[in-house]
Amino acid sequence: MTTTAPLATLAESSPSLRPTLQSVARAASTDAPILILGEAGSGRSTLARVLHQSSARAHGPLVEVDIGLIPSTLFESEFFGHRVGAFTGAEASVEGKVLHADGGTLLLDHVEEIPVTSQPKLLRLLSEQRFTPLGGTDTRSNVRFLGIGSEDLPQRVTRGTFRKDLFYRLEVVTVRLPPLRQRREDLDPLLESFLADLQVRFGVGRLEIAPAARAWMAEYSWPGNLRELKNVLERAVILQGEGALDPPGPSDSHGGPESLAEVEKRQIIRALAHTRGHQGRAAEVLGISRKTLWEKRRRYGIP
Repeated sequence: MTTTAPLATLAESSPSLRPTLQSVARAASTDAPILILGEAGSGRSTLARVLHQSSARAHGPLVEVDIGLIPSTLFESEFFGHRVGAFTGAEASVEGKVLHADGGTLLLDHVEEIPVTSQPKLLRLLSEQRFTPLGGTDTRSNVRFLGIGSEDLPQRVTRGTFRKDLFYRLEVVTVRLPPLRQRREDLDPLLESFLADLQVRFGVGRLEIAPAARAWMAEYSWPGNLRELKNVLERAVILQGEGALDPPGPSDSHGGPESLAEVEKRQIIRALAHTRGHQGRAAEVLGISRKTLWEKRRRYGIP
């Protein structure tokens, strides 16, 4: 089975996800709920939007709700809506997120933060496609659900802070996105994809990654995942403009102080990048002989 166009485009920048995307492609075209789990910044929101674009509801609204940003006391009013006089201060009726998403997709981010007292109402909405606005009457809904949650959502079910029946209803199809540190083969295609996007956004000429930067990027653990990678590249474009971007590596990229050998290797790579691979000029920059530079390149495996 081949992926639909938006999913195929995502697969081009994340080769390691191709099997996952192929398996979820069939579900994307249905109305089945899909739950996406993973670390923050791992691309969960991007995948959710692509799943909406790959569905029969692509021309309908995509309403994104970050549950973590809604105070628990206001959740039901914001989510389900309310009628005039439903509570003190309710001077006008307000349509909630559910009605705004009618005919389209409702994307719930941070599903683990859904207030426990509101979980039964969400379960009914998922099960029966019905809900009741505060102070209102029973209302029919026509929405498709996509959920984004943290890796510990199943543990929350075990601890009793998230309803088991709601979890099972949301996880009809579950996708787990691994962090970037476990997707090393995706780094180069992701860099090309992000750079192409930045060229368009900033209206600059060709962008590429300097060899020294590419070297530390390949070794870095990327605790902030794709979000951190995007930020590093965007900052480099803002500060350096177009051409070969050479953002400095994070000071903690090796989890602690670097050894002298690591510092020396990094400086040699930078010098060669600065001189576009000219060994004689690189040796001059480093203050060593060409023979010494050649020996060190062989020792550190620098091409």
